[in-house]
Amino acid sequence: MKIQRLFSLVILFALTQVKVVHAADIAHGTHVFNEECAECHSPKEGKNKKGPSVWNVVGRKSASITDFNYSDNMRSSNIVWSADQIAAYIEHPKKVIPTGKMKYEGLADAKDREDVITYLSSLH
Repeated sequence: MKIQRLFSLVILFALTQVKVVHAADIAHGTHVFNEECAECHSPKEGKNKKGPSVWNVVGRKSASITDFNYSDNMRSSNIVWSADQIAAYIEHPKKVIPTGKMKYEGLADAKDREDVITYLSSLH
């Protein structure tokens, strides 16, 4: 009986550590991206707009697209765009890079941020 209980606890713990991504999350993230981000950022590789392309952004070092003119603060930030770092940045860009060029107040809704990051994670 103790082994069954221990096994059940291990399984329960494992299930709480796994994040399941549903197509609906990506679809919603795509919608939020198109509404909030697409005017300035392209999801296509090599296509910069007012802001740099976000293709393959997750895991990329900040200011690493050679043909985009980043702010000095973005260049010197040495950020690696992890999911957590992207979430912090899109929530309050000016808190992360106070004198950056991005003219965006931030995305307040946590679920929207999570879904945008899920969408961005699919771009590679």
